[in-house]
Amino acid sequence: MSRYVVMGVSGCGKTSIGSAFAQEVGAGFIDGDDLHPAANVAKMARGDALDDDDRRPWLSDIARELRTAKEPVAIGCSALKRRYRDWIREGVGAPVTFLHLSGSRDVIARRMAERKDHFMPLSLLDSQFAALEPPGPDESAITVDIDQQPDLIVAALLAATKEERP
Repeated sequence: MSRYVVMGVSGCGKTSIGSAFAQEVGAGFIDGDDLHPAANVAKMARGDALDDDDRRPWLSDIARELRTAKEPVAIGCSALKRRYRDWIREGVGAPVTFLHLSGSRDVIARRMAERKDHFMPLSLLDSQFAALEPPGPDESAITVDIDQQPDLIVAALLAATKEERP
C-alpha cells in the first residue's frame, strides 16, 4: 500500500498540492496540521518555533495515521529534519515515500502572504529554512520545485511516483 508524506517548510503547498496529488492517485489525504496538539498550535501562533519535545508526539501521531491506514494515504507534514523522517519511518514500520515540495524563500514567503486563516506566521519561515535538512539520496524521497503552476507540480509528483504505485 502506498504511504506518502508531503513535506517541506510552511507555505510550500503541503495541503493544496498534497490533497490534489492524493486525489489523483486515489489516496486519502490528512492535513498533519490537524494532528498538532492545541499547545503546539498556540506556540506557533505566538511566533515561537517548536522544539523536538513538541514535535515528537505529533510525529508519532503522523506515523500512527500512516501505519493504521486501510487505503493509500498522503499526509502533509513538514518533516524538516532527517531524524523526524526517521521517527516517522520507524513508527510506520513499512515503506513511506517523502514528497519534498522545495522552493526559494521568496517564492514561499509570497505564498504564505497570500494564504488566509493559517496559524503559522511568516516570521517563522526563516527558522523553518534553518531547520530544513533536504532528504538525502539514501532516503525514499522525491523533490519537486514548487516555482511552477500547481497542476505542473502535481504532474511532476505523479510522474515521479508512477513506478511505485499499483
